[in-house]
Amino acid sequence: MSKKWMHKSAAAFALFLWSAAAWAEYKLNLQLPQTVLGEKIYDLHTIITIVCFVIFIGVFGFMFYSVFKHRKSVGHKAAQFHENTAVEVAWTLIPFLILIAMAVPATGTLIAMRDTSEPDMTIKATGYQWKWGYDYLKGEGEGISFYSNLSTPRAQIDGTDVAGRNANPHYLLETDNHVVVPVGKKVRVLVTAADVIHAWYVPALAVKQDAVPGFIRDTWFKAEKAGIYRGQCAELCGRDHGFMPIVVEVMEPAQYTAWVAEQQKKMAANKVDPNKTWTLEDLKAHGEKIYAQNCVACHQATGMGVPNAFPALAGSKVVLGPKADQIKLLLAGKPGTAMSSFKQLSDVDLAGVITYTRNAWSNKTGEAIAPAEIKTARN
Repeated sequence: MSKKWMHKSAAAFALFLWSAAAWAEYKLNLQLPQTVLGEKIYDLHTIITIVCFVIFIGVFGFMFYSVFKHRKSVGHKAAQFHENTAVEVAWTLIPFLILIAMAVPATGTLIAMRDTSEPDMTIKATGYQWKWGYDYLKGEGEGISFYSNLSTPRAQIDGTDVAGRNANPHYLLETDNHVVVPVGKKVRVLVTAADVIHAWYVPALAVKQDAVPGFIRDTWFKAEKAGIYRGQCAELCGRDHGFMPIVVEVMEPAQYTAWVAEQQKKMAANKVDPNKTWTLEDLKAHGEKIYAQNCVACHQATGMGVPNAFPALAGSKVVLGPKADQIKLLLAGKPGTAMSSFKQLSDVDLAGVITYTRNAWSNKTGEAIAPAEIKTARN
C-alpha cells in the first residue's frame, strides 16, 4: 500500500467525519420554543406535517398500487366510473373532515397569538434602515430608550478578517444593546417603522410582526426560561437587510431590576439640559459619542469610510460644504444608497454629530451647528 494512497484515504476519512459532524448540526425544523405559545405553534406544525405526510403516503401509495396492479400488460382494461356518487362524496367529505380537524387547534393558536391583553410590560420597537429603536412604555423599565445596532465588525463583513468571522459564533446576529426583559412576564411589543417595511422576528419566542410606517401593530411573548434569543428583520427592507439583528435577553427578576437601575443611571448621566448654551467643544464631544453609536460602522472611526461601499467623511465635499446641505442629508437621507434618514435623533444629537464631522480628522471648519438650526430645518 503506497503512502500516497494512505494519505488520500486518511483525507477522505477525515472529510467523511467532518461531513457527519456537519450533518449532525444541520436541522430542518423550527427552533426549540421557549414560550408556551411557541410550544403550541411547534406542536401544531408537527401535527400538520404528520397529517400531510400520511395523506401523501396514502394518495401516492394507492395511486402507484393501482397503476402497478391494474396495468394493461397483465390484461386489465381501463374502468369507467363517471358520476359515481359514493366516490364523489368520499373525496369531498374526507378532505373536509381533515381540514376541520386541523382548523380547531390552529384557530385556538391564532387567537392566543393575537391576545395582547393585560401585559406586564410594553415595549415599542421601531425599525430603521438598518437598526432597531426601543422604548420601554410600561412596566419596571418604563422610560428606558435606546438603539440596537449590529455589532459584527465591518472587517468580518467585508471579508478582510476571515479568521475572525469564522471564529465568531454570532456573526451578523449580535447587537450593541440587547432588548432585556424579565423571565415569566408577559411582554407586549408595539411594532412600527420610520422608513420602509421591516419585521420584528424572534423564532424561539414565537413572535413575528411586520413593522409598517405610519401604523402601530402589536404582538407578545412570555419567555419561560432565562437566556439569550436571537432573530433578524424578516422583511426585505433594503440593501443592508441582513444587518438588522434582534437580540432578546431574558433575565431573572433580580438581574432585570439591576439592569433597569443601571440603564436609568446612564440615562440620567446623559440627559441634556435644554437650556444649556453649547460651545464648539461641547458639541464636538457630544457628537463624537453619537458618531460612535450610529456612524462608525460605515464611515469608520478614521472617517475614511469603506472603499467602493461607504464614502469617506474626512475631506468630503458634503461635510466641508454648506452646512444646510449636510443637515438636509441627515434629516432626509439619500434614496438609493445606504445613507438613511437620521431624523429620529434629537436636535442636540444631530447638531453634535454634524459639528463633530466638520471638525474631526482633517476637517477643520471651525463651525458649530446649533440645535436650533436643526429644529428650524425640521420645520
